[in-house]
Amino acid sequence: MLHELLKTWFHWVDQWGYAGIFILMAMESSIFPVPSEVVMPPAAFWAAQGKMEFWGVVAAGTLGSTFGSLVSYYAAQLLGLPFLKKFGKYFFLPQDKLELAEKWVAEFGVVGIFVARLLPVVRHLISMPAGIFKMPVGRFTAVTTVGAGIWCYILAWWGQKVIGSRPELLDSPEAMVTVMKDQLHWFVAAVLGFALLYTLVMVFKKKALKKLPA
Repeated sequence: MLHELLKTWFHWVDQWGYAGIFILMAMESSIFPVPSEVVMPPAAFWAAQGKMEFWGVVAAGTLGSTFGSLVSYYAAQLLGLPFLKKFGKYFFLPQDKLELAEKWVAEFGVVGIFVARLLPVVRHLISMPAGIFKMPVGRFTAVTTVGAGIWCYILAWWGQKVIGSRPELLDSPEAMVTVMKDQLHWFVAAVLGFALLYTLVMVFKKKALKKLPA
């Protein structure tokens, strides 16, 4: 069943092309639960088949991510802190996370935004506190674009490296499993990279929590 879902998703990305990548990544960077991990690798697969350009895929994903982040940034700025404290839980931003995000943005500024953009789950939430606490939009856009670009490149590179040269994977679950095993070291490298980023985030989080009022 999982293989069939993946196959359907691959063909959906193929049909929508760059516009689909832009829209999906814009959704992923806002409050909609669209994982970038199921957008960029399939797009890179089709780039490897000659149906799109690799850097076009990265650019579409980066622009979509930046656009979605700016929508969340301005929406949060417009709605304001009182609104999000009351209704933020419906946007995956409960009050405790909102308070921590306030300290995070105040303490670490653009560096905190950049690190958050490279982490799953939290990457789509950080735009709201940045907007609420009025981080300069130029700086926010710059670090968001750079962080999103790196993230999109990593996912696209992984998709091209692992599955790009094996179009038969769409029709053979066994072949997909074989390739995944052969390229396991890329997974290990990714896990180690995320572990390092996670460690940095935990250090930042501990420092920010110490600054919260008792």
